[in-house]
Amino acid sequence: MIGSENWPLQGMRIIDLCGEIAGPYCSKMFVDGGASVIKVEVPGGDPLRRWRASGEPVPEGQDGALFRYLNASKQSIVLDLNDEADKQILLDLVKSADIIMEDFGPGGLQSFGLDYEVLSGINPSVSLVSISDWGLTGPDAQRPSTEFTLQAANGGTNSRGLYEPGRRPQSAGGRVGEWAVGCAAAVAVMTSWLSAKQTGQGQHADLSSFEAQILITTIYPDLYGLWGDKPMGRTIEVPSIETAKDGSVGFCLITGQQWLDFCALIGRQDLADDPKYAIHRGRTDGIVKKATEDWINDKTVDEVIELATLLKVPACPVGNGETVLKMDQMIARKMYVDNPHGFKQPKTDYHMEKTSQRAVGEAPGLNQHRKQILDELKLQPESSVRQTGAANSEQELPLEGLRVVDLTAFWAGPYASNLLAKFGADVIKIESIHRPDAMRFAGGLPKDEQMWEWAQVFACANRGKRDITLSLDKPEGLEIVRKLIADADVVIENFTPAVMDNFGLTYEVIRDINPRAIFVRMPAFGIEGPWRDRRGFAMNVEQVSGLAWVTGFEDIPITVRGACDPMGGIHAFFALMLALEDRKKTGEGQLVEVPLVESALSVSAEQVIDFTAYGDLLGRQENKTKQFAPQGVYACSGEDHWIALSVENDEQWQQLYALMVADGMAASLAGVDCENLAARTELHSLIDLALDQWFASKNVNDIEARLLDHGIPAEELVDGYGVMPNRQLEYRGFYETLTHPVTGNTRYPTEPVKYSRFDKIFADLLPPLLGQHNQEILVGELGLGEAEMKELREKQIIGERPAFM
Repeated sequence: MIGSENWPLQGMRIIDLCGEIAGPYCSKMFVDGGASVIKVEVPGGDPLRRWRASGEPVPEGQDGALFRYLNASKQSIVLDLNDEADKQILLDLVKSADIIMEDFGPGGLQSFGLDYEVLSGINPSVSLVSISDWGLTGPDAQRPSTEFTLQAANGGTNSRGLYEPGRRPQSAGGRVGEWAVGCAAAVAVMTSWLSAKQTGQGQHADLSSFEAQILITTIYPDLYGLWGDKPMGRTIEVPSIETAKDGSVGFCLITGQQWLDFCALIGRQDLADDPKYAIHRGRTDGIVKKATEDWINDKTVDEVIELATLLKVPACPVGNGETVLKMDQMIARKMYVDNPHGFKQPKTDYHMEKTSQRAVGEAPGLNQHRKQILDELKLQPESSVRQTGAANSEQELPLEGLRVVDLTAFWAGPYASNLLAKFGADVIKIESIHRPDAMRFAGGLPKDEQMWEWAQVFACANRGKRDITLSLDKPEGLEIVRKLIADADVVIENFTPAVMDNFGLTYEVIRDINPRAIFVRMPAFGIEGPWRDRRGFAMNVEQVSGLAWVTGFEDIPITVRGACDPMGGIHAFFALMLALEDRKKTGEGQLVEVPLVESALSVSAEQVIDFTAYGDLLGRQENKTKQFAPQGVYACSGEDHWIALSVENDEQWQQLYALMVADGMAASLAGVDCENLAARTELHSLIDLALDQWFASKNVNDIEARLLDHGIPAEELVDGYGVMPNRQLEYRGFYETLTHPVTGNTRYPTEPVKYSRFDKIFADLLPPLLGQHNQEILVGELGLGEAEMKELREKQIIGERPAFM
C-alpha cells in the first residue's frame, strides 16, 4: 500500500445518518475510496448492530458481522436530534462536510428543523442525499412499505416463479433491493460531490428506493409493456440452475446463438429446429427441462462446464456462503480477505493499476469516537466553512467535457456508460453492422421493419449516446477507433479478455495511443484467473455469487434476473470516478478492472460473512425473513391476484390481528402468543394458514387499501408490464415520454433521484439508431471525405442497418 495521501477520495468528508444496509453500503464504497465517514447513530445504535440473518442472537459483547462489514473504518457518534446540544454538534459537523446522508423518510430531518435550506445556510457547498422508500414528497410518500413490499409494487416478485399448485410468486432474497438502493445512492453522492467541487454549490438529492428498485432489479418492464400486448407473466429461465452428479450448474442463454449452441451441447438438434423454443417463454412445457436433465444428471459440474465452455455456452457452478470460498477463480484472484473482527469478506470489486486502495479496518463501537469528534470540533475555527475549490458555475452537469469511447454491449457495460452520458459526458458507442449490440435483438419486438430499434434494454441503457458503426476486424475500422481513442478520456468495454486482445486493443496499445486515457474493463470473471475466458452474464454471476441460492423455492433456486448487471455498471462507474480523481493529481490514465462477478460478490457478501463468522449457511426462505413476521405472498379472490404483506413491528401485528378478528378470521390464532417477533417467527406457518383463509375471500385492491389505512405494509403484486400508471411515479416524473424516430412516443425511465440543481439532467436523451452518428462523427469531427465514407460503406466497415438483415 502506498500512503493514504494517494487515496483518490482523500479529504472527502461524509456525515452518514443512515442505518441498516442501503446508506451504510453507499458510504462504505466511499470509505474504500479514501473518504472520511462519521456515522451518526440514534440512541440505541444502528439496528444492524443486532442483526444476524439466521435469526439467532448476535454473540454477547459483539456487533453483527454484516454491520462490521458495512461500517469498517468509519467513526461513530450517537446524537439525539431531539436534544438541542446534540443537534448543535451535527450542525457544527456540517460546516466541514461535503455530504450529509440520511434515511429518516418524509418529514424526518424537517421535524428536527434540519431541512436542506438550514444545512446549506451553514455550508453552501454541502449536499444532502435523502433516501426514502417512495421519495420525500408525493401522494404516496408516506405509504407504509418495506423492501419486500416494494419488490411487489415494482413487478419483480410477480415475474418470478411457476404456475403450479402450491407455488407462490417469489421475491428476490438477500435483501437485494436494499443493496441496489445503496448502489443508486453512491451515484447520487458522487455526482453531487463532483458538481459541488466544480460550482461551489451543493444540492439536495432526493432518492426513491422504489424507483431505484425498478431501475436496478427489474428489466425495464414498463417499456416492454408499452410495446407489447401481453402480460409479463411468471416464469423461471429454462435452462437455468440444473442438477449435475455432484452439484448444481447455472446456465444463461441470452442470445439466439447461445440457444442453438446449447442444443448442440445436449445433442438435441430437434429442439433447435423448433421455433417455439427460440425464446425463454416457449420452453416452459417441460420438454427442454427434461432433455437438459437427461443430459446433465450423469456428469459432474466440472465436466458440464468444460463442455459448455468449448461450445461458448455461458455456464458456471452455483455458489453459496460455503462453496464460493472454494471456487478456483476466487482463490486465484484472492477475492476474499480477512476482516479484523474474525471473518472473511470480499475485497473491493475493482482493481486499479496505479491507485492505492484502503485496507479493511475495524468497525466502530457504538459512540466510540464521540470524544475525538468533539475535541476536533473544538479546534475548528468558529467561522470556518468547508472550501470546495474554484467554482465553475457554467458547467451544469458534473461530467461535461468528458469524452468516452464506448465498446460495451449487452447491459452492465452500457449501463455504466449510460450513467456517464446522463451526467454530461460525450459517449460514442461503437457497434458493428456484422455484430451490433446483441441487446438490440434480446426482447425486441418486430413492430417495424427496423426491429433492432425495438428492444427495451438497449433503448433504456443507451440513452444520450452517439452511435457509430465500425468493423474492428478490418484495418480501416481499427484505424478509426484508434483516432477516437487518441482524443478520449475513457475507453470502456465488457467482453471476455480475448476479444480486445484479438482486435489488438490491449491496455498497452491504448496507453501508447493516449497516456491520459483510462481503460475500464468489465469482463464477467476477470482478465486473469482460470475462468478468464468463460462467458458470463448477470444470471450467471447471480448463480455463482449466491444471490440465486437465497432466491426461490425450497427445492428450486431462481435467479434474481438481471440485478447484477445494473449494480455491476454502477460499480464500474464508481471505480472510473476514482480513477478520474486520481488523474487530476497525476495527469496519467490507468487500467481499471471491474469484473461483474466481483460486484455481485460484494452485494451478496452476507452469505460468506455469516458462514465464516457464525457457521450459518444461509438459504432460501420462500418470501420469509427473520427481520419481519408475518411476511409473505398470499392469494386473493379472482384469478392470479396476490398481495404481499410485511409486518415490521408488534404494533402493526396488533392492527393486522384486529382486522382479522373483525372479519371473524382469527379463530385459529385465539389464545396463541404472537405478540413479539420471535413468537411470530416460530409460529409463521400457523399464521400463514390463517392469512391464506382470510385473503382468499378478499378483493386485492380493497384489502390492500384497508391494510395501508391501518399502517401495515402491503402491496398488490403488479405485473411488470403494468407498473404504470402509478401516481407516485407520475408525480416525481420518473418516466419521461420522448418522440423516437422509429418507435414514436416512447416512455423511458430516468434516474431514481431528483436533484435540486441539475436542471437539464436526463432531458431529451434518446437511444441512438444504429450508425446514426456516422456522418456527424466520421466526417464532421474526424474529417473523413465522402469518397472515404463511400468506400467504408462498400466494404461494410460502416453502415446504418445490420449486414445480415
